[in-house]
Amino acid sequence: MEENKFYTIEQVAEMLQVVYLTVYRWIQDDKLKAVKAGKQYRIRQSDLDKFLEAKDKSFAKGVENGGK
Repeated sequence: MEENKFYTIEQVAEMLQVVYLTVYRWIQDDKLKAVKAGKQYRIRQSDLDKFLEAKDKSFAKGVENGGK
């Protein structure tokens, strides 16, 4: 059984080496799924993995198309 680990926006930002606001915008744009716990967001490990996988595929597709 997979353990569901949750991260804060700050933790995800640090892991991905982006600023807090970038992660917040991904959530607001429905690109990254998050759960709101009170006034704060929590990102499930499995949702982060799906987001990164989708980003990786879109990057690879861009490279195949010559960066277009």
